[in-house]
Amino acid sequence: MEEPKTMNEQVVYPTSEDVNQRIRRETEENVKFYAKHPEFIRGRLRELEEEWDIGKTLQTNASALGLFGIVLSLLGKRRFLFIPALMSLFLLQHGLRGWCPPLFFFRNKGIRTKEEILREKNLLKAIRGDYDALYENQQAEPLNRVDQVFRAFDE
Repeated sequence: MEEPKTMNEQVVYPTSEDVNQRIRRETEENVKFYAKHPEFIRGRLRELEEEWDIGKTLQTNASALGLFGIVLSLLGKRRFLFIPALMSLFLLQHGLRGWCPPLFFFRNKGIRTKEEILREKNLLKAIRGDYDALYENQQAEPLNRVDQVFRAFDE
């Protein structure tokens, strides 16, 4: 099997197939629900804007635990310096390879990648008709088509 190249692939690849399928299935169920209830799509899109992806989750948790370890060490419990050291190693591993041990925990909790969240957003926008304008004038000049694409994705 080919080694993962994108950050999304680096996160999804080491995650168990059961977890990846569950995350995909939940996304598909969400999209199907909102296809039946398009009046709620706007609210769902707002929720998706606020959803934490796996990168933000890992970074925030590592930082919080690192600070916790530093505070404990400043209070005289120097043995807790291993916590920020370990969190730094995890962040370095995640930055270089796209994964780290806490990734498995958070993926099992259903935390998605940016690309997985973006996929749901774009599917909902397509259902809502946001991209319909892209097909209004297929004979348009290439630059006009590009402008139509930018307008569709900027909304």
